Amino acid sequence: FNLLLGIALGVDQFDVSVTIAQFLVFTGIGVSVGALIGFGISFLTQRFDLPLVEQSLTLVSAYGTYIVAEELGGSGVIAVVTTALILGNFGSRIGMNPRTRLVVSEFWEFLAFFVNSIVFLLIGDQVQFSSLSTYIDSIGIAIATMLLARLISVFGLSFFSNMVTPDNEDISWQGQTVLWWGGLRGSVSVALALSVPAALAEREEIIAIVFGVMLFTLLVQGLTAKPLLEVLNLLGDQQPLRQKYMQGIARRVALNRVINRVKELMERQEVDDEFGRYQLALVQGQVDKLQEEMQAMQVSNPDLQEFAAEQIREELLAIESDTYAEFIRAGQLKNELAPLLQDVLVD
Repeated sequence: FNLLLGIALGVDQFDVSVTIAQFLVFTGIGVSVGALIGFGISFLTQRFDLPLVEQSLTLVSAYGTYIVAEELGGSGVIAVVTTALILGNFGSRIGMNPRTRLVVSEFWEFLAFFVNSIVFLLIGDQVQFSSLSTYIDSIGIAIATMLLARLISVFGLSFFSNMVTPDNEDISWQGQTVLWWGGLRGSVSVALALSVPAALAEREEIIAIVFGVMLFTLLVQGLTAKPLLEVLNLLGDQQPLRQKYMQGIARRVALNRVINRVKELMERQEVDDEFGRYQLALVQGQVDKLQEEMQAMQVSNPDLQEFAAEQIREELLAIESDTYAEFIRAGQLKNELAPLLQDVLVD
Protein backbone atom coordinates (compact mmCIF):
# COMPACT_ATOMS: atom_id res chain seq x y z
CA PHE A 1 0.00 0.00 0.00
CA ASN A 2 2.81 2.41 0.91
CA LEU A 3 4.67 1.59 -2.30
CA LEU A 4 1.61 2.20 -4.49
CA LEU A 5 0.74 5.38 -2.57
CA GLY A 6 4.28 6.68 -3.10
CA ILE A 7 4.01 6.02 -6.83
CA ALA A 8 0.63 7.77 -7.00
CA LEU A 9 2.03 10.81 -5.18
CA GLY A 10 5.10 10.92 -7.42
CA VAL A 11 7.46 10.25 -4.53
CA ASP A 12 8.58 6.86 -5.89
CA GLN A 13 9.18 5.73 -9.45
CA PHE A 14 7.64 2.49 -10.70
CA ASP A 15 10.26 -0.11 -11.52
CA VAL A 16 9.45 -3.82 -11.33
CA SER A 17 12.77 -4.98 -9.87
CA VAL A 18 13.07 -2.05 -7.46
CA THR A 19 9.44 -2.35 -6.35
CA ILE A 20 9.77 -6.09 -5.70
CA ALA A 21 13.03 -5.52 -3.80
CA GLN A 22 11.39 -2.82 -1.65
CA PHE A 23 8.45 -5.09 -0.97
CA LEU A 24 10.72 -7.94 0.11
CA VAL A 25 12.67 -5.59 2.38
CA PHE A 26 9.46 -4.24 3.95
CA THR A 27 8.04 -7.68 4.64
CA GLY A 28 11.40 -9.22 5.59
CA ILE A 29 12.11 -6.62 8.26
CA GLY A 30 8.53 -6.86 9.48
CA VAL A 31 8.59 -10.65 9.81
CA SER A 32 12.04 -10.59 11.47
CA VAL A 33 11.12 -7.94 14.05
CA GLY A 34 7.76 -9.61 14.73
CA ALA A 35 9.35 -13.04 15.18
CA LEU A 36 12.08 -11.67 17.47
CA ILE A 37 9.64 -9.88 19.76
CA GLY A 38 7.05 -12.66 19.61
CA PHE A 39 9.45 -15.43 20.63
CA GLY A 40 11.16 -13.15 23.15
CA ILE A 41 7.92 -12.39 24.99
CA SER A 42 6.84 -16.04 24.73
CA PHE A 43 9.94 -17.23 26.59
CA LEU A 44 9.78 -14.29 28.99
CA THR A 45 6.27 -15.14 30.15
CA GLN A 46 7.50 -18.64 31.07
CA ARG A 47 9.41 -17.11 33.98
CA PHE A 48 6.36 -15.90 35.91
CA ASP A 49 2.63 -16.40 36.26
CA LEU A 50 1.06 -12.92 36.54
CA PRO A 51 -2.03 -12.58 34.31
CA LEU A 52 -2.15 -8.78 34.39
CA VAL A 53 1.54 -8.47 33.54
CA GLU A 54 1.26 -10.97 30.69
CA GLN A 55 -1.82 -9.16 29.40
CA SER A 56 0.06 -5.86 29.52
CA LEU A 57 2.99 -7.39 27.65
CA THR A 58 0.74 -8.42 24.77
CA LEU A 59 -0.60 -4.85 24.57
CA VAL A 60 2.85 -3.26 24.71
CA SER A 61 4.20 -5.77 22.18
CA ALA A 62 1.52 -4.83 19.64
CA TYR A 63 2.28 -1.11 19.75
CA GLY A 64 6.03 -1.52 20.34
CA THR A 65 6.46 -4.00 17.50
CA TYR A 66 4.79 -1.61 15.08
CA ILE A 67 7.01 1.31 16.09
CA VAL A 68 10.26 -0.69 15.98
CA ALA A 69 9.48 -2.18 12.57
CA GLU A 70 8.53 1.18 11.08
CA GLU A 71 11.68 2.83 12.49
CA LEU A 72 13.80 0.11 10.88
CA GLY A 73 12.12 0.65 7.52
CA GLY A 74 9.91 -2.41 7.61
CA SER A 75 6.19 -3.08 7.63
CA GLY A 76 4.69 -2.43 11.06
CA VAL A 77 1.50 -4.27 10.13
CA ILE A 78 3.34 -7.43 9.04
CA ALA A 79 5.46 -7.26 12.19
CA VAL A 80 2.43 -7.02 14.47
CA VAL A 81 0.65 -9.87 12.68
CA THR A 82 3.78 -12.05 13.02
CA THR A 83 4.06 -11.27 16.73
CA ALA A 84 0.37 -12.02 17.25
CA LEU A 85 0.61 -15.37 15.43
CA ILE A 86 3.56 -16.42 17.58
CA LEU A 87 2.07 -15.24 20.88
CA GLY A 88 -1.33 -16.72 20.10
CA ASN A 89 -0.15 -20.13 18.91
CA PHE A 90 3.19 -20.64 20.64
CA GLY A 91 3.57 -18.22 23.53
CA SER A 92 0.13 -18.87 24.96
CA ARG A 93 0.91 -22.60 25.11
CA ILE A 94 4.34 -22.49 26.75
CA GLY A 95 4.03 -19.36 28.88
CA MET A 96 0.41 -18.95 29.94
CA ASN A 97 -1.77 -21.15 32.07
CA PRO A 98 -5.41 -21.67 30.98
CA ARG A 99 -6.68 -18.91 33.27
CA THR A 100 -4.23 -16.38 31.83
CA ARG A 101 -5.06 -17.40 28.26
CA LEU A 102 -8.73 -16.76 28.99
CA VAL A 103 -7.99 -13.33 30.50
CA VAL A 104 -5.81 -12.29 27.55
CA SER A 105 -8.24 -13.55 24.90
CA GLU A 106 -11.18 -11.75 26.51
CA PHE A 107 -9.12 -8.56 26.76
CA TRP A 108 -8.21 -8.62 23.07
CA GLU A 109 -11.74 -9.53 22.06
CA PHE A 110 -12.97 -6.36 23.77
CA LEU A 111 -10.11 -4.27 22.35
CA ALA A 112 -10.79 -5.49 18.80
CA PHE A 113 -14.47 -4.59 19.18
CA PHE A 114 -13.58 -1.16 20.56
CA VAL A 115 -11.07 -0.34 17.81
CA ASN A 116 -13.48 -1.50 15.11
CA SER A 117 -16.11 0.80 16.60
CA ILE A 118 -13.69 3.73 16.44
CA VAL A 119 -12.91 2.99 12.79
CA PHE A 120 -16.59 2.91 11.87
CA LEU A 121 -17.11 6.19 13.71
CA LEU A 122 -14.35 7.64 11.51
CA ILE A 123 -16.20 6.27 8.48
CA GLY A 124 -19.32 8.16 9.47
CA ASP A 125 -17.30 11.34 9.92
CA GLN A 126 -15.30 11.13 6.68
CA VAL A 127 -17.55 9.52 4.08
CA GLN A 128 -19.98 11.61 2.09
CA PHE A 129 -22.90 9.35 1.18
CA SER A 130 -23.80 11.61 -1.73
CA SER A 131 -20.46 10.73 -3.34
CA LEU A 132 -21.41 7.06 -3.58
CA SER A 133 -23.84 7.77 -6.39
CA THR A 134 -21.26 9.96 -8.11
CA TYR A 135 -18.71 7.15 -8.26
CA ILE A 136 -21.18 4.27 -8.72
CA ASP A 137 -19.44 3.11 -11.91
CA SER A 138 -16.04 2.97 -10.24
CA ILE A 139 -17.55 1.14 -7.27
CA GLY A 140 -19.12 -1.45 -9.58
CA ILE A 141 -15.82 -2.03 -11.40
CA ALA A 142 -14.01 -2.38 -8.05
CA ILE A 143 -16.54 -4.95 -6.80
CA ALA A 144 -16.33 -6.99 -10.00
CA THR A 145 -12.52 -6.88 -9.96
CA MET A 146 -12.45 -7.90 -6.29
CA LEU A 147 -14.77 -10.86 -6.85
CA LEU A 148 -12.79 -12.02 -9.89
CA ALA A 149 -9.44 -11.72 -8.09
CA ARG A 150 -10.72 -13.64 -5.07
CA LEU A 151 -12.26 -16.28 -7.35
CA ILE A 152 -8.90 -16.88 -9.03
CA SER A 153 -6.94 -16.90 -5.76
CA VAL A 154 -9.31 -19.16 -3.80
CA PHE A 155 -10.01 -21.75 -6.49
CA GLY A 156 -6.46 -21.58 -7.87
CA LEU A 157 -4.72 -22.08 -4.53
CA SER A 158 -7.26 -24.69 -3.46
CA PHE A 159 -6.46 -26.66 -6.60
CA PHE A 160 -2.76 -26.78 -5.70
CA SER A 161 -3.60 -27.48 -2.06
CA ASN A 162 -5.74 -30.46 -3.02
CA MET A 163 -2.90 -31.80 -5.19
CA VAL A 164 -0.44 -32.03 -2.29
CA THR A 165 -2.75 -33.06 0.56
CA PRO A 166 -4.47 -36.40 1.29
CA ASP A 167 -7.88 -36.94 -0.27
CA ASN A 168 -9.67 -36.73 3.07
CA GLU A 169 -8.25 -33.22 3.59
CA ASP A 170 -9.28 -31.81 0.21
CA ILE A 171 -11.17 -28.52 0.15
CA SER A 172 -14.50 -29.28 -1.50
CA TRP A 173 -15.92 -27.04 -4.19
CA GLN A 174 -18.66 -26.08 -1.74
CA GLY A 175 -16.05 -24.97 0.76
CA GLN A 176 -14.15 -23.07 -1.93
CA THR A 177 -17.35 -21.30 -2.94
CA VAL A 178 -17.95 -20.15 0.64
CA LEU A 179 -14.34 -18.98 0.93
CA TRP A 180 -14.78 -16.97 -2.27
CA TRP A 181 -18.12 -15.39 -1.40
CA GLY A 182 -17.21 -14.82 2.26
CA GLY A 183 -14.42 -12.32 1.63
CA LEU A 184 -15.74 -9.49 3.77
CA ARG A 185 -13.93 -6.14 3.80
CA GLY A 186 -14.03 -3.88 6.82
CA SER A 187 -11.99 -1.72 9.14
CA VAL A 188 -8.49 -2.32 7.74
CA SER A 189 -9.32 -1.32 4.17
CA VAL A 190 -11.28 1.73 5.36
CA ALA A 191 -8.45 2.79 7.69
CA LEU A 192 -5.99 2.59 4.79
CA ALA A 193 -8.28 4.64 2.56
CA LEU A 194 -8.70 7.30 5.24
CA SER A 195 -4.91 7.51 5.61
CA VAL A 196 -4.50 8.66 2.01
CA PRO A 197 -3.17 12.25 2.20
CA ALA A 198 -5.31 15.13 0.95
CA ALA A 199 -2.56 15.96 -1.55
CA LEU A 200 -3.81 13.12 -3.73
CA ALA A 201 -6.55 14.53 -5.94
CA GLU A 202 -8.44 11.23 -6.10
CA ARG A 203 -8.65 10.82 -2.30
CA GLU A 204 -12.42 11.37 -2.18
CA GLU A 205 -13.00 8.85 -4.97
CA ILE A 206 -10.77 6.27 -3.27
CA ILE A 207 -12.66 6.62 0.01
CA ALA A 208 -16.00 6.37 -1.78
CA ILE A 209 -14.93 3.24 -3.70
CA VAL A 210 -13.59 1.50 -0.60
CA PHE A 211 -16.70 2.39 1.39
CA GLY A 212 -18.95 1.19 -1.44
CA VAL A 213 -17.09 -2.13 -1.68
CA MET A 214 -17.27 -2.55 2.09
CA LEU A 215 -21.02 -1.92 2.07
CA PHE A 216 -21.43 -4.53 -0.67
CA THR A 217 -19.45 -7.15 1.25
CA LEU A 218 -21.30 -6.51 4.50
CA LEU A 219 -24.85 -6.04 3.22
CA VAL A 220 -24.86 -8.36 0.20
CA GLN A 221 -22.22 -11.02 0.84
CA GLY A 222 -22.66 -10.98 4.60
CA LEU A 223 -26.45 -11.23 4.60
CA THR A 224 -26.49 -13.92 1.90
CA ALA A 225 -23.91 -16.15 3.63
CA LYS A 226 -26.49 -18.24 5.49
CA PRO A 227 -28.72 -18.86 2.43
CA LEU A 228 -25.58 -19.83 0.48
CA LEU A 229 -24.61 -22.34 3.17
CA GLU A 230 -28.10 -23.79 3.05
CA VAL A 231 -28.00 -24.13 -0.76
CA LEU A 232 -24.59 -25.84 -0.57
CA ASN A 233 -25.85 -28.10 2.23
CA LEU A 234 -23.13 -26.90 4.59
CA LEU A 235 -25.36 -25.50 7.30
CA GLY A 236 -25.51 -28.69 9.33
CA ASP A 237 -26.15 -29.19 13.01
CA GLN A 238 -22.60 -30.24 13.89
CA GLN A 239 -21.63 -27.00 15.61
CA PRO A 240 -24.63 -26.90 18.00
CA LEU A 241 -24.18 -30.63 18.62
CA ARG A 242 -20.50 -30.17 19.42
CA GLN A 243 -21.34 -27.30 21.73
CA LYS A 244 -23.89 -29.48 23.53
CA TYR A 245 -21.30 -32.27 23.80
CA MET A 246 -18.72 -29.88 25.29
CA GLN A 247 -21.31 -28.66 27.79
CA GLY A 248 -21.83 -32.28 28.82
CA ILE A 249 -18.09 -32.74 29.31
CA ALA A 250 -17.90 -29.57 31.42
CA ARG A 251 -20.81 -30.71 33.60
CA ARG A 252 -19.26 -34.16 34.04
CA VAL A 253 -15.92 -32.68 35.12
CA ALA A 254 -17.66 -30.33 37.55
CA LEU A 255 -19.75 -33.11 39.10
CA ASN A 256 -16.72 -35.38 39.46
CA ARG A 257 -14.98 -32.60 41.34
CA VAL A 258 -18.02 -32.32 43.59
CA ILE A 259 -17.81 -36.07 44.27
CA ASN A 260 -14.13 -35.81 45.15
CA ARG A 261 -14.85 -32.90 47.47
CA VAL A 262 -17.62 -34.78 49.30
CA LYS A 263 -15.36 -37.82 49.71
CA GLU A 264 -12.62 -35.58 51.08
CA LEU A 265 -15.02 -34.08 53.63
CA MET A 266 -16.18 -37.55 54.64
CA GLU A 267 -12.59 -38.75 55.14
CA ARG A 268 -11.91 -35.77 57.38
CA GLN A 269 -15.19 -36.47 59.18
CA GLU A 270 -16.44 -32.94 58.52
CA VAL A 271 -19.84 -34.23 57.38
CA ASP A 272 -22.08 -37.03 58.59
CA ASP A 273 -21.42 -40.32 56.75
CA GLU A 274 -25.08 -40.91 55.99
CA PHE A 275 -25.53 -37.38 54.66
CA GLY A 276 -22.33 -37.69 52.60
CA ARG A 277 -23.36 -41.03 51.06
CA TYR A 278 -26.77 -39.59 50.20
CA GLN A 279 -25.18 -36.61 48.43
CA LEU A 280 -22.73 -38.88 46.63
CA ALA A 281 -25.58 -41.05 45.36
CA LEU A 282 -27.45 -38.00 44.04
CA VAL A 283 -24.43 -36.56 42.26
CA GLN A 284 -23.29 -39.93 40.91
CA GLY A 285 -26.76 -40.45 39.47
CA GLN A 286 -26.43 -37.20 37.53
CA VAL A 287 -22.96 -38.24 36.31
CA ASP A 288 -24.29 -41.58 35.07
CA LYS A 289 -27.16 -39.84 33.31
CA LEU A 290 -24.78 -37.42 31.60
CA GLN A 291 -22.53 -40.28 30.55
CA GLU A 292 -25.45 -42.11 28.94
CA GLU A 293 -26.53 -38.99 27.04
CA MET A 294 -23.01 -38.37 25.74
CA GLN A 295 -22.60 -41.99 24.66
CA ALA A 296 -25.92 -41.79 22.84
CA MET A 297 -24.74 -38.66 21.01
CA GLN A 298 -21.53 -40.43 19.95
CA VAL A 299 -23.44 -43.45 18.67
CA SER A 300 -25.90 -41.35 16.64
CA ASN A 301 -23.15 -38.98 15.40
CA PRO A 302 -19.88 -40.83 14.67
CA ASP A 303 -18.11 -37.52 13.92
CA LEU A 304 -18.36 -36.68 17.61
CA GLN A 305 -15.96 -39.49 18.45
CA GLU A 306 -13.22 -37.88 16.39
CA PHE A 307 -14.11 -34.48 17.87
CA ALA A 308 -13.94 -35.89 21.41
CA ALA A 309 -10.57 -37.52 20.69
CA GLU A 310 -9.22 -34.23 19.33
CA GLN A 311 -10.38 -32.39 22.46
CA ILE A 312 -8.58 -34.95 24.64
CA ARG A 313 -5.38 -34.60 22.58
CA GLU A 314 -5.44 -30.82 22.92
CA GLU A 315 -6.03 -31.09 26.66
CA LEU A 316 -3.12 -33.50 27.11
CA LEU A 317 -0.80 -31.29 25.05
CA ALA A 318 -1.83 -28.26 27.11
CA ILE A 319 -1.13 -30.14 30.35
CA GLU A 320 2.34 -31.07 29.07
CA SER A 321 3.17 -27.49 28.07
CA ASP A 322 1.83 -26.05 31.34
CA THR A 323 3.96 -28.54 33.33
CA TYR A 324 7.15 -27.52 31.52
CA ALA A 325 6.29 -23.85 32.12
CA GLU A 326 5.87 -24.53 35.85
CA PHE A 327 9.35 -26.11 36.04
CA ILE A 328 10.86 -23.12 34.21
CA ARG A 329 9.12 -20.61 36.48
CA ALA A 330 10.41 -22.55 39.49
CA GLY A 331 13.96 -22.33 38.11
CA GLN A 332 14.32 -26.10 37.77
CA LEU A 333 14.60 -25.91 33.98
CA LYS A 334 16.48 -23.33 31.95
CA ASN A 335 15.13 -24.12 28.51
CA GLU A 336 11.74 -25.13 27.18
CA LEU A 337 11.50 -28.84 26.43
CA ALA A 338 10.24 -29.90 23.02
CA PRO A 339 6.69 -31.32 23.36
CA LEU A 340 6.99 -35.08 23.59
CA LEU A 341 3.30 -35.84 23.05
CA GLN A 342 3.16 -33.81 19.82
CA ASP A 343 4.48 -36.80 17.87
CA VAL A 344 3.06 -39.49 20.16
CA LEU A 345 -0.61 -38.47 20.17
CA VAL A 346 -1.44 -39.09 16.52
CA ASP A 347 -4.71 -40.10 14.93
